[in-house]
Amino acid sequence: MATFLYRLGRLAFRRRRMVAVVWLAIVGVTAIGASLGGVMSGDTGSAPGTEAQSALDLARDRFPDLGADQALATARVVFVAPAGKKITDEHATVDRLLADVSGGSQVAAVVSPFPARAVSPDGSTAYATVGYTAPADDLTAATKDRLRDAVAAARRDGVTVEVGGPVLAEKPKVGGVTEIVGLLLAGLVLLVAFGSVVAAGLPLVTALIGVGVSMLTIFSVGAAFGLSSTTSVVAAMLGLAVGIDYALFVVSRYREERAGGHPAEEAAGLAVGAAGSAVVFAGLTVIITLAGLALTGIPVAAKIGLTAALAVLVAILVALTLVPALLGFAPRAVLSRRVRTGRVRPEKDTAATRWARFVLRHRLPVFLGATAVLVLLALPVLHLDLGTPGDESKSTATTERRAHDALARGFGPGSNGPLTIVVDAKDAPAPQAAVRTIATKIAGTPGVVSVSPARFDGAGHTALLTAVPATAPTDDRTKDLVHRVRAERTATESATGATFLVSGTTAVNIDLADQVPGTLIRYLAIVLGLAFLLLLTVFRSPIVPLEAVFGFLLSTLAALGAVVAVFQWGWGAGLIGLDQTGPIISTMPIMLVGMIFGLAMDYEVFFVSRIREAHTHGEPAGRAVVTGFRRSARIVVAAALIMMSVFAGFVGADQALIKMIGFSLATAVLLDAFVVRMVLVPALLALTGELAWSLPRWLDRLLPHVDVEGNALVRDHGARTGPGEAGDEHQVASIRG
Repeated sequence: MATFLYRLGRLAFRRRRMVAVVWLAIVGVTAIGASLGGVMSGDTGSAPGTEAQSALDLARDRFPDLGADQALATARVVFVAPAGKKITDEHATVDRLLADVSGGSQVAAVVSPFPARAVSPDGSTAYATVGYTAPADDLTAATKDRLRDAVAAARRDGVTVEVGGPVLAEKPKVGGVTEIVGLLLAGLVLLVAFGSVVAAGLPLVTALIGVGVSMLTIFSVGAAFGLSSTTSVVAAMLGLAVGIDYALFVVSRYREERAGGHPAEEAAGLAVGAAGSAVVFAGLTVIITLAGLALTGIPVAAKIGLTAALAVLVAILVALTLVPALLGFAPRAVLSRRVRTGRVRPEKDTAATRWARFVLRHRLPVFLGATAVLVLLALPVLHLDLGTPGDESKSTATTERRAHDALARGFGPGSNGPLTIVVDAKDAPAPQAAVRTIATKIAGTPGVVSVSPARFDGAGHTALLTAVPATAPTDDRTKDLVHRVRAERTATESATGATFLVSGTTAVNIDLADQVPGTLIRYLAIVLGLAFLLLLTVFRSPIVPLEAVFGFLLSTLAALGAVVAVFQWGWGAGLIGLDQTGPIISTMPIMLVGMIFGLAMDYEVFFVSRIREAHTHGEPAGRAVVTGFRRSARIVVAAALIMMSVFAGFVGADQALIKMIGFSLATAVLLDAFVVRMVLVPALLALTGELAWSLPRWLDRLLPHVDVEGNALVRDHGARTGPGEAGDEHQVASIRG
């Protein structure tokens, strides 16, 4: 593979104008596709294989008027009477608002609170339901303005009116100042690492082109495949981070080869052949892991995984073709001024060298100390509470949050998360009597405030009931209530001949949260097994994969522990603009495992491959660690700082999932790069010594040979093997070519 990539790098360098034109054409084609693609919808939050989802499917099958699309917009308009009055005193104001709204062309139905008995026990609060004929994203500005104007008119009469649901909700911010600051910080890190404006700008430009292509592609097919803004933002986040890093590794290796005396075209080929081999291996590992999210059975995770995998694939192609092509346009400008002018400085120990030697001298206490830190950070995971935050997690400046709070005060906290009971009485001898019996039984269950009258389908065999819990949707007692109602089903079915299923948004979220732990364990086992096999193949050692799996597991748990401490407990929540704490989004831990694994593999491959390269060229195990640090630490640190800057930029997003993923990935990179790879890995390699690089002969014969270090290039083309990273170029007096 290294030889093929070497030839590809030289070809891209030589045919740079053609490569640039091809990429511009790809941008143009994807832009046209994006302009023709439909509007992406919001996340549906479906949970295949769960009882709640089965109930929704049954309801849509038996009640054709519900429609196949469960994402049709619904607004819950909440009315609160002025102090000292009852909402019935404001009957005329309520009726006028509903009459104004009902005249809209996209309004399907309006249910007044008075005939529907949607008035609080104390008479202060009521709510009306407005159903629309389209999803919230497809509602016209005129439709939304009609609702806003009607609400404003009612407020002028002295009635407090708030609107819950997605109709008037502002679209979450997916780009802003924090993302720009993150990119600026990444550029600053590149400038410090390279000492050249051109070298610093090249990875940023190529990464942005790669992200642009992947995003335009996603927009082209997004509507057809049911993708959402959340999936595209996560793909952009990962694509930008790995795109900068992959270009950074190639440019760094190019500068190293130029510092070793190679002509520009040869250096480009060697850079793509050596660093590109590691990019391909690490990138394909990331792609496999992200695509594996499709096997979890969770639609949101699957879509995010596949779109992010696409972004990583584009980043790999850009690093292997566009980066060497752009190097061809500025073969000397990417070099530091010191190297271009041929100035020489005496070689001296670097901070990385001194740190590596310190770790080798104090290997055991360093190993134990780093492990203790990661375990301490991971302890909050023991208190992980999974769920799906709703309007209660939004700022009080939003009308959705105020509507949520008004309903909770007037009707109880459970009114914001009613349960839908789907009764299938098709085989019951007396369907209506069976439904009444089930409704009475559920109404008598502790924790249920009320059960609505039944709504039957046309055949009279299926009924829908609405049960209001006494507790909030995210309360553990609501979860217990759902399980208790389901546990009593067998006795009820025996007595009536009818069966029922519990559904609704609250039940879907509960079922999803219950589904995640088992899925997470299976997915984690697959990821850890994959990591072991891949690293065993690359590094020809069982010790290196074991330490990599150990470090990955610790850094993942520590990052998840930090998420619990901030987003669930509220530690430092104000520092990241978090308005409300609550349960951790159910799908986040699974997605976090897949993403962190990919990033950890990047650093493991780029860092340990340089150590193994030194060892295969005759250096003892201990000295190889020091040499590997000297060659890779500067660039790995720069790559980690860049990733942290990019991910931290997304912490300012309004979407809870994006904010959570950005924070968790930035934390994971911090821990994985600076604690695991810079502390645990060298300490473990020092503790195991030569044993770390031994492999039984029978196993060596079974495993395929993967040349990630580019040893074939060293043998055939004289690629550089000694010092000469971006920070060591002062050792070379002149550059040929």
